[in-house]
Amino acid sequence: MDFWQHNIVYNMLSLGIASMLFTSIFLWFARDRVLPKYRMAVMVSASVTSIAAYHYFRMFDSFNEAYKVGGTVEEGFTGYNVGYRYVDWFLTVPLLLVELVAVMGLASAIQSSLLKRLVPAAAAMILLGYPGDMHTQLFGLSNSMWGLLSTIPFLYIMYVLFIEIGKSLSAQSAKVQGLLKGARLLLLATWGVYPITFILAMNEVGAPSFESVVSREVGYTIADILAKCAFGLIIFTIARVKSAEESKEFASAEFKN
Repeated sequence: MDFWQHNIVYNMLSLGIASMLFTSIFLWFARDRVLPKYRMAVMVSASVTSIAAYHYFRMFDSFNEAYKVGGTVEEGFTGYNVGYRYVDWFLTVPLLLVELVAVMGLASAIQSSLLKRLVPAAAAMILLGYPGDMHTQLFGLSNSMWGLLSTIPFLYIMYVLFIEIGKSLSAQSAKVQGLLKGARLLLLATWGVYPITFILAMNEVGAPSFESVVSREVGYTIADILAKCAFGLIIFTIARVKSAEESKEFASAEFKN
């Protein structure tokens, strides 16, 4: 790996650490700035970015040990632990859906029904994508086949988000509807980066090229920052708006001139 390739990934992972860490700090300290019924959504958002911050520290260290300037592709591939990213996703992707459902303030039965379907689907999507990204040919299945299998729960999640949850938007105010629609589109746009990056490296056999490693780590990091930090801040904003709409005392205390 040459100096510029190493430097690009080094700086992107550093940006990931900073974004996740300081978003976490903000959300943990700001959780009391919403009504109690919406604090769970903010705390889940803070948990997502906290988990991600830890794993970005681990990825940062693993990358620096594995991909040394002048090192070979085989040394980097063997030494870099891609599993850190997938463990992070396995924990945080379901939680992203939990925070979205939690901030909507739906009836308990509806929340429970949505989460019982969304959380397992999100976990399955991550588990099925991992063997393909690792180029393992597990169970004799190609990288493209693992990618296809991972797409099935992804499409189901999109159906629930845009069709079933969409039916509940009419109960929200116009401002909250706009924010929720924006949050859903952000998830769709950022989650779309993952399969694109996956597809670009899908036909590689053995150790991926340095160019592939750089595009993968940069693409995944940008998508993570948007899907976790930006999404979490949107969830916090929704919680603030709904709190003000539901409590005149809260609105007076928080938004006084």
